[in-house]
Amino acid sequence: MRKCTIDKGFTLIELLAVMVIIALLLTVAAPKYFGSVDRSRESILHQDLATMREALDKYYGDTGQYPDDIQDLVKRKYLRSIPRDPITDSDTTWVIVAPTNDAKGAVFDVKSGASGNGADGTAYSDW
Repeated sequence: MRKCTIDKGFTLIELLAVMVIIALLLTVAAPKYFGSVDRSRESILHQDLATMREALDKYYGDTGQYPDDIQDLVKRKYLRSIPRDPITDSDTTWVIVAPTNDAKGAVFDVKSGASGNGADGTAYSDW
């Protein structure tokens, strides 16, 4: 019977080569991943703003005035809940824009309270 003398395992050079390949793949993939996360947050912000603005328009169409508080949209079931601003990760940072006529409620529009600019260069607060 013959004995097998082959050592099992990897050499240090083989392990280093694999680690270098993994590091190269990560340097290519990581920026694309984080860029896609930022783009998805901006997309969610656009959708949340559109949803809240549509609810405000429906509220105005039904009642003839804008709500006194953004929570009125939830109380009157125009929204299930106030969405979280995906940039600030909070539902309390929305900036309320009042109508020009005070007799018609207090919430004419909603904007993001996030600081900074989006991928297109415009400020989040201008969306």
